[in-house]
Amino acid sequence: MPKKPKKQSGGTPATVALTAAGAVFTVHAYEHDPASPSYGEEAAEALGVSPDRVFKTLVADVDGELTVAVVPVAGSLDLKALAAAVGGKRAAMADPAAAERTTGYVRGGISPLGQRKRLRTVLDASARTHPTVCVSAGRRGLEVELAAADLAALTGAVFAPIARTA
Repeated sequence: MPKKPKKQSGGTPATVALTAAGAVFTVHAYEHDPASPSYGEEAAEALGVSPDRVFKTLVADVDGELTVAVVPVAGSLDLKALAAAVGGKRAAMADPAAAERTTGYVRGGISPLGQRKRLRTVLDASARTHPTVCVSAGRRGLEVELAAADLAALTGAVFAPIARTA
């Protein structure tokens, strides 16, 4: 009987995927406050990183297909722009339970990397203006920092202007 592979201690599907791909990345952990009103802004503050470099992972329904949008925590998702970026007509935020079930992550910890089912992904074009960006590493209180080009390559993402500034 084949042995089950050992689970990486403290690893998440996102960090395991990054390691397996040989990507250059840095993991940043911080103490998550369950009372925090914004997971992304909490991460930016805890890490001392500008909120325009910390990106949140959102799951939307575009014409009946779940689609991942990665946008700066300092802004919000433009649903019309997301739909246009993937050739769709209409986009709405996905049901949170469907997002969790499909990605394998909990809300506030959804990573664009290492998802249970690989979804179409769109990365806001502003990510290209930074040497590195931070995204969830797969759980609340854990971020991964990497080059936007690497994030796009590993997720099959396209770059498009899908964020509205706050």
